[in-house]
Amino acid sequence: MALLPLTAWFEGDVLELLIPVDDGDTVETVTGAIAHHVVGHRVAKRDAPIRLRHNGSVLDPQVAIGAAGVGPLDHVEAFYD
Repeated sequence: MALLPLTAWFEGDVLELLIPVDDGDTVETVTGAIAHHVVGHRVAKRDAPIRLRHNGSVLDPQVAIGAAGVGPLDHVEAFYD
């Protein structure tokens, strides 16, 4: 597995983040890493799943982020579903 740095934004937040993940991490794990820095701090916690969008497509939460076609320094957007 390899380090995969991503730029990330959580819908409703005011900051863009640089998140280091592993290319073998699931999309769900990546959304959790993004939410860790945002939810409850600058975005209110909600009882709803968090999804991840890349190039306009919502990614399957169970797929590895590297296998989903996301590359180093690509931009992803997390949002409540």
